[in-house]
Amino acid sequence: MNRRFFVSLLPAAASLSVLAPGSALAAAPENTTQAENAKASAKATDAAEINSLNGAAAANARKYWVNTLIKIADPVLLNLSKGRLKATMPVEVNPSGKLDRTKVTYLEALGRLMAGMSPWLELGPDQTEEGKLRAKYILLAQQSIAQAVDPSSPDFMQFTGQEYEQALVDGAFLAQALIRAPKQLWEPLLPEVKAKVIKALQSTRVIKPGYNNWLLFMGMIEAFFLKFDAEYDVVRLDYALKKHDEWYKGDGMYGDGPTFHWDYYNSYVIQPMLVDISTVMAEKGKINKENYTTILNRAVRYAVIQERLISPEGTFPVIGRSLAYRFGAMQGLSQTALLKRLPESIKPAQVREALTLLIRRMIEAPGTFDKKGWLTIGFCGHQIDVGEYYISTGSLYLCTTGMLALGLPSSDPFWTDPAADWTARKVWGGENFMADHSVL
Repeated sequence: MNRRFFVSLLPAAASLSVLAPGSALAAAPENTTQAENAKASAKATDAAEINSLNGAAAANARKYWVNTLIKIADPVLLNLSKGRLKATMPVEVNPSGKLDRTKVTYLEALGRLMAGMSPWLELGPDQTEEGKLRAKYILLAQQSIAQAVDPSSPDFMQFTGQEYEQALVDGAFLAQALIRAPKQLWEPLLPEVKAKVIKALQSTRVIKPGYNNWLLFMGMIEAFFLKFDAEYDVVRLDYALKKHDEWYKGDGMYGDGPTFHWDYYNSYVIQPMLVDISTVMAEKGKINKENYTTILNRAVRYAVIQERLISPEGTFPVIGRSLAYRFGAMQGLSQTALLKRLPESIKPAQVREALTLLIRRMIEAPGTFDKKGWLTIGFCGHQIDVGEYYISTGSLYLCTTGMLALGLPSSDPFWTDPAADWTARKVWGGENFMADHSVL
């Protein structure tokens, strides 16, 4: 991202209260008394300005999130709902890659988009402007799912084992979406469509998962069967959870398999799927209460770490693989906010402000979308070499999982509370703060 683009974000961010008025560095006063008076005066001025902006800023933040989600979703859902996805969606890959991703990229786009969009859709339609918009996209999502599992559709998607076995991954993301939005994405489907979805997900059982986070894809599909009273395999469920408990490294972090990788797979897959799988098992009485609580508490600690990773400028460390998933790297934090499990030390509004600036920095970077509105490979803009061999256009829609908090209604404190600085902004701004400590 060039410097000019970063500077252009600053006034836009300030209009959403993500950059507090008066936050620019100033010359130090000559003595302590002057410093205290200047600080008190600045706080009074800032308070007046912030109070006049807070209500509008919170509302604007939600509207911005909704508009961003719709912008991302439109090319996928408008085409897939009519059976035109394969005919219109580009399949961008890193030119150095040797794999044909056309067999898997379309299911990636559907499953990942739905996994991120489902909590917002689950709020259901109402008579507000946003509620009417949800009604439109609920219908588009239902039609898209029906197209994906209909053998007579041009957009029929193969869930059985293919050359790259990717169907297990994105079948699991679709299953996760249906678990997250049962009232809007599952229950209204026609019986014949439900039967086709179940058959499609059952067909993934022939795929052998890798000895890593892929065990959770296997577990998520079985959790879908458990939740919706289909025949499920308890061994697949139990094995996925037990192995990840064995791979727990401490302080809210799991290994991706036996070894630890410094990347964002704890957020892309591991923590959110552990939470969703174990929640279904808890609802059905299939998990020990202590084990369930442990999973939830570890996810909270990981969310605390994620919140602290967001810099005052709305950036986060560029570490590890799959960075083309962009702000999907913050799914763990967004899910914890959605489930209203943020600790007392983190205000919902500070998460809102941090994520809003972070999303803006990434989604508004030049080149993020092609001329027809499809996402392009990159982290902050179009950066083709960040795409590994398994990354293609459909993969990129996992970014929407960073927006799970849209599943909180507009009346929730996450959206209505006054703007608040996140941890890094407070600390680097010189505010006092409590020491951070690890957990088991």
